[in-house]
Amino acid sequence: MPSTALVHDYLLVMRGAERTFAAMASCWPAAPIYTLLFDPEGTANRFAGRTVHTSYLQRSGLGQAGFRLLLPLFPGATERLALDEHDLVISSTSAFSHGVRTRPGAVHISYCHSPFRYAWHECARTLAQTSTYLRPVLRRVLDRVRDWDLEASQRVTHYIANSQITKERIMEYYGRDSRIVHPPVEIERFHAGEPEDFFLVVSEVVWHKRIEIALEAARAAGRRIVVVGSGPDRETLQERYGGTAQFLGRVTDSDLVDLYSRARAVVVPNVEEFGIAAVEGQAAGRPVIAADAGGARETVLHGETGVLVEPGNVDAFAQAMRDADGGGFSPGRIREHASQFSADAFRRRLSGEVARLTGTEGP
Repeated sequence: MPSTALVHDYLLVMRGAERTFAAMASCWPAAPIYTLLFDPEGTANRFAGRTVHTSYLQRSGLGQAGFRLLLPLFPGATERLALDEHDLVISSTSAFSHGVRTRPGAVHISYCHSPFRYAWHECARTLAQTSTYLRPVLRRVLDRVRDWDLEASQRVTHYIANSQITKERIMEYYGRDSRIVHPPVEIERFHAGEPEDFFLVVSEVVWHKRIEIALEAARAAGRRIVVVGSGPDRETLQERYGGTAQFLGRVTDSDLVDLYSRARAVVVPNVEEFGIAAVEGQAAGRPVIAADAGGARETVLHGETGVLVEPGNVDAFAQAMRDADGGGFSPGRIREHASQFSADAFRRRLSGEVARLTGTEGP
């Protein structure tokens, strides 16, 4: 059996990419894990008992709140992760980990959640959101990161994409083909409840998630909305929408399950590569109101498990919220649809794809 190593960008919190990586790690329980930064408590001790190697940046002591300050150092730190002894490297990346250096002859399979958005499809918006004083500096940093990212992509043996839009971006930015394996959702965690009069957004509170679209729509529709998640934009949005929206920050897994079960619907305002929150909401039997693009087209059945509306259209989201009282959605059917994205299904598909790519699948 080949010596296998697993790599993830940074393990600081348990969001969609980290939950996906945890499911990946369970496929290779003896494989050591490599990551730039690691916070055992922030990741709810999901990797307890595993051998976790970190980069020299771990000594900075920076966690989720401040790790972005290290952006210029991430490419070099990634390349210095010591993977020379491994024949098979499986990385999980939305940023840097596909850029690890492996020994000659090793196979590197990269599961891509998204090419690094701030250097590629969100670059212009990232710069526009930056102060005039810092913009030239950030532009130079992102230019260097983009050059490095493209060069790093050519060292990967095979790519696996988490969705169709990610597959298209891997081809557009890197010129590489990929197969699709949808991420896992822990379906068994969720249950249907009696819907109450609020809509739910579950997201990191950063500008590219477009949460203000959902908040403006709820205000226009006269509906209550609850935001779960934290991030650098939370304070600004809370000041602006505190009268019509409730911001809960990060919540426990059990509290999140409860919120999903009681929401009128789950709102996904951004064009997501996959959108795990949309599937979690459906696992709780709740319909989804989502932007009609990206991963939602692969996870939401329009008119059957939710409603797809024009991306960025506040009025369309508001109308969907007003119409949500009409019902017509079957919690049982919604849950049934979500089951195809279970963790067991993901592990079977991923293991099978890795076996195919490495030529180790059975007859």
